[in-house]
Amino acid sequence: MSHPVLQAPTATTMTLRALARFPDRQAFVWDGGSLTYAATLRLIGRLQAAMAASGLRKGQTMACLAANSAETWCAGVAAQALGLVVTWLHPLGSLGDHLDVVADSGAEALIVDPRTHGQRGGELAAQAADRLRTVLTMGRADFGHDVMAAAEKLGEASPVDLTDPDDFALINYTGGTTGKSKGAIRRHRSVAASTLAVAAGFEFPAVPRYLAAAPITHVSGSKVLPSLLCGGTVHLLKGFDPEKFLATIARERINCTLMVPTMIYVLLDHPALDRTDLSSLELILYGASPMSPTRLVEGLERIGPVFSQLYGQTECYPVSVLRKGDHDARRPELFASCGFALPSCAVSLRDEANNPVAQGEAGEICLRAPHAMESYWNRPERTEEVFKGGWLHTGDIARADERGYLYIVDRKKDMIVSGGFNIFPREVEDVLASHPDVAQVAVIGVPHEKWGEAVTALVVAKAGTRPSPEALAQLVKSRKGGTHAPKQIEIVDSLPLTAVGKVDKKVLRARYWAGQARQVG
Repeated sequence: MSHPVLQAPTATTMTLRALARFPDRQAFVWDGGSLTYAATLRLIGRLQAAMAASGLRKGQTMACLAANSAETWCAGVAAQALGLVVTWLHPLGSLGDHLDVVADSGAEALIVDPRTHGQRGGELAAQAADRLRTVLTMGRADFGHDVMAAAEKLGEASPVDLTDPDDFALINYTGGTTGKSKGAIRRHRSVAASTLAVAAGFEFPAVPRYLAAAPITHVSGSKVLPSLLCGGTVHLLKGFDPEKFLATIARERINCTLMVPTMIYVLLDHPALDRTDLSSLELILYGASPMSPTRLVEGLERIGPVFSQLYGQTECYPVSVLRKGDHDARRPELFASCGFALPSCAVSLRDEANNPVAQGEAGEICLRAPHAMESYWNRPERTEEVFKGGWLHTGDIARADERGYLYIVDRKKDMIVSGGFNIFPREVEDVLASHPDVAQVAVIGVPHEKWGEAVTALVVAKAGTRPSPEALAQLVKSRKGGTHAPKQIEIVDSLPLTAVGKVDKKVLRARYWAGQARQVG
């Protein structure tokens, strides 16, 4: 343990300090309401007092379920400042997923916003009653105890900060794209380091007016505290509605937001885009899954030079950033890059034997950073595996150019082995997405007697078009060669997405791999 003098403040300390600094400014704004910095601080104090009165104590784990809501964000801060370990349940997750997280995390307490998750909260309270000692609700519900009413009854209370940098703070569950979700646990010092890495590494406007439509329980939430540290305002939407999203940008003069590529594609295909005033926008952060370079160019042309790509994962966030200045039509090769490693993050591309690969060769992205997770919760064998050789192994395969820019070729587990050749779906997807009639595409390997796996593409066509599968296959063949050309192309209405907005290749593969064990190269 380091000397106390050498320890940085925790993110909870930073939060309470930031809220005290600008008492009269708006901290949160949403449809039908707002909270000033001073009111946010007071609410955290009252909620914290009510939580302590309900018997919650330092070291316990609390699961939280809500859509984007200032009150629930305040409840999360209140709990963490009390020294509780918080795990956010994904607002779009299934009942089974939520029960798994409650059980796996060892949560003894649950807090729910009944305005958006009343039914699910009741189901969780009933089905996990054997392990949940305390169930709190952010308002009246037919289960649990109303912590908002209790907070009002207790009256004014100043927040207390019981955090220590070495205490556990958060368990974040992985997106589940490669199997059952795993809990990544972080200490307070890691959460603080992540906040500082985001604040320093991304090009936030001087005073952010940040629009959060993606869940703030996940990566979108990592921009809330950096915005407040700058005296900015966080505008909350309950979900992504393209028309409402565009109208909010124009009305509130939003200057920064975060989107996943599928959200950007929906905006680009929406008729309201070209008639909306987006001149206030200075920064659109995008990430979570690869973006088609062709559609990125379209975004730059129609929305402006405001795009910046972020890369990271549940186990370590953030890792790299492709800044606005890197989105340059004169250097289009960078559009396929996920950027340059942040100063606080060491990156090494390594082979199967855990040795660094030669310049230009593909290797697994391995990391060392103060904001990396501590371990996988209750999974010592997986933890040992992911940290082998003293590096955090991401499972992402990338190449680096001579300047150090990273180019992710694919997930290690998504690699297709066809006729002895390694094929990265991302490379095929980028070619197919360049076709003018293609809106979205996913490429997977399916069983094949002769080749082992065959390259298969599932394509969502743009409205009013019907691209020819033969023409699409020929496009890949001409750009990448016959090995990469899909043996099968299906035109589909939509692609299944995980709760965090990534294409769910597990679901796509299940149709073809039922009853067969998939070999991962």
